[in-house]
Amino acid sequence: MKIITSEEAARLVKDGSTIYTCGFGLAGFADEMALRIGELFKATGHPRDLVLYYAAGIGNASDRGMQHWSYEGLWKRIVGGHFGMGGVNIAKLILENKVECYNLPQGILASMPRNIAGKRPGMISKIGLGTFVDPRIDGGKITSTCSADIVSLIEIDGEEWLYYHAPVVDIGLIRGSVADEDGNLTSSREGVKLEWISIAQAAKNCGGIVVAQVEQVVKSGTLNPKDVSVPGIFVDYVFKAKPENHLQTMVTYFNPAYSNDIKIPLNDIEFLPMGDRKIIARRAAMELQKDVIVNLGVGMPEGVAAVAAEEGIADYMSLTAESGVIGGVPAGGNDFGMSVNAQAIIDQPYQFDFYDGGGVDVAYLGLAQTDEEGNINVSKFGPKTAGCGGFINITQTAKKVVYCGTFTAGGLKIEAADGKLRILQEGKIKKFLKKVEQITFSGRYAAEQEQPVLYVTERAVFQLTKGGLELTEIAPGLDLEKDVLQHMEFKPIIKNVKEMDSSIFRETWGKLANIINEGE
Repeated sequence: MKIITSEEAARLVKDGSTIYTCGFGLAGFADEMALRIGELFKATGHPRDLVLYYAAGIGNASDRGMQHWSYEGLWKRIVGGHFGMGGVNIAKLILENKVECYNLPQGILASMPRNIAGKRPGMISKIGLGTFVDPRIDGGKITSTCSADIVSLIEIDGEEWLYYHAPVVDIGLIRGSVADEDGNLTSSREGVKLEWISIAQAAKNCGGIVVAQVEQVVKSGTLNPKDVSVPGIFVDYVFKAKPENHLQTMVTYFNPAYSNDIKIPLNDIEFLPMGDRKIIARRAAMELQKDVIVNLGVGMPEGVAAVAAEEGIADYMSLTAESGVIGGVPAGGNDFGMSVNAQAIIDQPYQFDFYDGGGVDVAYLGLAQTDEEGNINVSKFGPKTAGCGGFINITQTAKKVVYCGTFTAGGLKIEAADGKLRILQEGKIKKFLKKVEQITFSGRYAAEQEQPVLYVTERAVFQLTKGGLELTEIAPGLDLEKDVLQHMEFKPIIKNVKEMDSSIFRETWGKLANIINEGE
């Protein structure tokens, strides 16, 4: 192992190289290496025509992460799980077809390096069947420039599976907190572990090199072997990054609660103010049971954790996030992927193994667009591709899925008082469409699997049936035709519509524990 500078590390990247890296926002990402590669390309025009593989969204949607790599000619192909954090320039390259761009499920790309390391033939999975990743639809292709088919449909014992082709890795780009002089890496100050060790093994077994960014280098033999996340035998080069290029999250340099160095009182967590988000979170939380394993998506679903804490039932469930955190209360916003008072932090591929095998009892995910078949789109809106992230893995395999989102978007204003809901100003954008722009979740596939699926909004609740979307509940105080049906592009199945629990529309609630206990 050799200790070098980040400038020297960037010069190790040759034209046409395939890089496998990882990050979760900026968590676990070698941001200084990205910066140096971008600077080198800008100055010399090299390296160029690179191929990039990564699982979770990398960046802060502004000036870091993939934004350092937003130069035409630098990349031939990008295969990623999410693009929303990459920044406007990366989005522009994709929009203008200046790069071959593929979007695959986060869990597939997180687990792929393990298969590469073991010389197994890519990934074989049911994850993605019926979605835009399915080669019968788009095969994960985002741009018209895509020159290769990297997803195939195969049959094993009469069942359909997707085969995700594996690349040959030239450079594994990883990160750690501390390295010793032998290249052993710890994750002591990180909030996540991601797939560093898998990427390192994949690169080594492909005959490539592994470059690691760290905060500190210490003497050989001073690290506890149990604390080593990546053994030095897998690492070729280490460089020490500047503190400003080694953030713990998109906005946080270091929070000891995220690295599990301290525990904080849960009453320090802010509760949600009364509004549409709290109403949705309350109704969604009513689907909880005791001792369940839960996945919370980013955005609106994060409110479920806040409501559970406020209602004093946080210990009824184990909250998880796809980054690998288990237990505690997952952080939200720009710190998403971290957890306060976590019970464990495992490698991201192992989290997705558990998810893909159906280990999640109930998953709460966002509702951006849905249609009459119950399909959900959270990945593409007009010309903009956000990407699917872990959405497909989680929603396709969870024992129950609850989608959470406002009924309309773009200026919606509501008021909840005396156990009733009033629509003060309707949103300009309809979210219940005749047909979604892209299928990130296949309602038809879920219905065939008899998977329980709910769609929870501030004014109505729907459930998935084999016949399509059925309206089951409406908020007290609203008119079915004027406040619901007029703002949908299709008419849902209507059989026995009940009134939503009026108590969730009051300032104080305090009923969640009783609801869950009575439902046992």
